[in-house]
Amino acid sequence: MRRQQPRRRCSPVPSRPGPTRRSTPTAAAALAAAALAGLAACGGSSGAPAAAAIPATAAASGQAAAPHQPGAEWETVSPASVGLDAARLDAIAKTAQDGKSSCLLVVRAGKIAGEWYFRGTDKDTAQDVFSVTKSVTSTLVGIAQDDGDLKVTDSASTWIPSWRGTPSQVVTVRDLLSMDSGRRWSVGIDYRQLIRADDQTGFAVGLDQANPPGRVWAYNNSAVQTLSQVLDGATGKDPVAFAQERLFGPLGMTHTSMTPDRSGNAITYSGLHTTCRDLARFGELALDHGSWHGKQVVSADWLRSATGTSSTDLNAAYGYLWWLNHEGLVGNPLVATDLSQVGNQTATRGRLVSGAPDDMFWAIGLGNQIVQVDPGSDTVVVRIGTPETAPKPPTFGPAQASRVVTEAVSGPVRATG
Repeated sequence: MRRQQPRRRCSPVPSRPGPTRRSTPTAAAALAAAALAGLAACGGSSGAPAAAAIPATAAASGQAAAPHQPGAEWETVSPASVGLDAARLDAIAKTAQDGKSSCLLVVRAGKIAGEWYFRGTDKDTAQDVFSVTKSVTSTLVGIAQDDGDLKVTDSASTWIPSWRGTPSQVVTVRDLLSMDSGRRWSVGIDYRQLIRADDQTGFAVGLDQANPPGRVWAYNNSAVQTLSQVLDGATGKDPVAFAQERLFGPLGMTHTSMTPDRSGNAITYSGLHTTCRDLARFGELALDHGSWHGKQVVSADWLRSATGTSSTDLNAAYGYLWWLNHEGLVGNPLVATDLSQVGNQTATRGRLVSGAPDDMFWAIGLGNQIVQVDPGSDTVVVRIGTPETAPKPPTFGPAQASRVVTEAVSGPVRATG
């Protein structure tokens, strides 16, 4: 299949000892270190150790027509002007700083109400945000469906011919988005073999079917990587270029790119390289039902399906490659942030963040890279931090990010002239 010349390619992953057949804490730690080395090889910086905070400053008066969205530059306002408690935001930002964050950004009504940078970073510092990439991939699939290039009910074998006539033929695009495809999965497959493959799409496509779709929920990077071939075949464009043309470009995400593997395939499960401000634009798009300055980038119907409804009874906290806060049987959310937990796919009853709104949702990546969207309070919170393989306290995860909504919202957005 024809590929465009990628802007960056992953470098080889250093050789590491393989995991034992049964995951133990020691084996998981070694595998986590190897996996992080492989993921980090796809680009990005971890930031310098120095810390500095830049609080939000008051901005010029005036209010854009709803929905409030940034133009080429963000409008920065005082927290009080958008109904946020400045002292509580500062306390949350201190938690973020102590929690090894590189940046924290709080947006309400489409305006930056709080912005802090740590560890030598600034607004233009781009880093890898790992599985936050999955939510971008979800959006690309939504755009392709809006265009009529595919339907989530289609068999993925429409674009993956090698699955035809095999048990994988029944796997739909929706199954891949929902993490219940039944494709072969293990810690070693996803966090060693996949990452080390020159052709990650070819490797993922070549795995077999372990279970029928809909039987098992598993946080399966290899299954998500097969969406690279689905998107390429359905749209006729390399997903790296498709993302730039249809998503990053229209939103003004000027410091953002997807990562190709060493064979030029878009990595659809990880490797998004971006900034706090660019991710806030992505969050605003999701908050505003896929519309950007009057143009529908992705349909509201898609976002309702992706972020408003649990995609599977096996995990109430999962939509289409987005994490949700719905009550029910919840697959271990730490699989997205902590590589020492990836072998624990046990589901428990509850919700992702107790006490947070039911309709809150997140894009989440390794080491607690976060885009949090809360429709009820019209807020977006972005946190990028040190890509710890196994985050240890103090850290800053979804529970801490949700405090912006549960603690710092003090009132409605003020009407302005």
